[in-house]
Order: sequence, then C-alpha cells, then structure tokens
Amino acid sequence: MNGFNNNLLLDKTILVAGAGKGIGLACALMAAECGANVVAVARTQSDLDALIAQHPKNITGWAMDVSSNEFFDLMNTLPYLHGLVNNAGINRVGPMDKQTNDNIDAVIDLNIRTLYKISRAAIAPMRRAGNASIVNMSSQMGFVGSPNRTLYCMSKHAVEGVTKAMAVELAADNIRVNTVAPTFVMTPMTAPMFEDETFKTFVFDMIPLGRLGKVEDVANSCTFLLSELAAMITGTSIKVDGGWTAR
Repeated sequence: MNGFNNNLLLDKTILVAGAGKGIGLACALMAAECGANVVAVARTQSDLDALIAQHPKNITGWAMDVSSNEFFDLMNTLPYLHGLVNNAGINRVGPMDKQTNDNIDAVIDLNIRTLYKISRAAIAPMRRAGNASIVNMSSQMGFVGSPNRTLYCMSKHAVEGVTKAMAVELAADNIRVNTVAPTFVMTPMTAPMFEDETFKTFVFDMIPLGRLGKVEDVANSCTFLLSELAAMITGTSIKVDGGWTAR
C-alpha cells in the first residue's frame, strides 16, 4: 500500500526501465496503483509475468535489453510518454587497482551511456505528451566517495551532472528531469552483502537514521517526481539516504 491518491497518475503512460526486481519493480507497482499505464521493461520474461499478474489491466511488459536499438525504436512508437524511470544499472565493487577494463566499460555503458540513450529516445513521445517527467536513478554515491566503489561513484556523479544539463535543455519542452538518490536498500541482490558483519557495521554507522532503506521508500520519491505534485521541481535530487550525505 502507498499513501498516494489512486488517481495521482491516472491515464499517464509511465515507462520503467529495469523493472524486473527490487527498486524498479516497486516503482512499476506503485505507478500502476496510482492509475498509470505502465510499460515495464526487463530482460527476464518470468519477472515481467509476475509483475503483470499483480496489475494485468495497466501493466505491459517488454522483455528487452534496454541498451538495444530495438528498444529505442520501440520507445519512439509510443503515442506519448508522460514519465520515465531510468532504473537500469549495475555495480562492480572492488579496489580501484583491481578493476578490469571490462568492468569499467560495463559500468559506463549501462549506468551512463544507456541512461543517456534511453532519455534521448524518450524525448519525442514526451514532446507529444506535452508535459512529462524523467526520473534518473542515482545514488548517495553520486554525492560522496566510498571505498571500493570508484566505478559506481564515477557513474552516479555523472548521472547527477547529466540530469542537471537535461533539465535545463528540456525545460522548453515542459519535460522535468530529476534524480532519486538512495542509500543501501535491502533487496535480494544486496542481502548477501550484509552477511559480512564488518560491512554491515560500516553501513549502519554511516546512516544517522540507523536503518536501511526499503524499495517503497525509493518508489515513493519516484512517484512524487513523476506526478504533478512536483510540477515546479526540475534539475535536482531527492536523497533517500537516511542522512548519509549530511555527515
């Protein structure tokens, strides 16, 4: 359950890239619960099938690689697009001197280059909509540094920068662009990381609120930015970080 009115995104078309699991899944579900027609994009058909089963009337699944030309071409066939959640991303954790060229290329390709290309493909259907919002998934690591996360920090600092530039350029088309920047969120992917007591202690010590985020915490901020409640907000970030970056 979310606290928004069920008509908050009524009849808006919202595309969520990276909707199969975790934060993207929560964003797609919350948008559907608020009345949106959701296009959920993920690689795995079974993930999409499970998502669609929860809201079969207003969620459509595209089982595609979000970095493929086929995906960009399909985006342009949308009659209009009111909202985009750029959630697809990866991380490669490790010391800087141990990072391979393949790791560097993979993080840059998905977290920066593909995010840019998805946003570029969204412009035409968003112009047709006449009023739209892009939410780029960033991270607290887009504002700070952290051990063994040079690649991820690099990519998310880039996301923060390009978001500001996109917001300024696309304002003339009434397209707002913002980021949501979460702290560590408990998901099936991150759960094994917290089996390491040293790492767990480090993270909890860095978060003044003393707890991890939930996927719903992030989805709430994305839903707000997608809606008309945020009609005058562009070029900024909502940090869902429990106070990590305030230190």
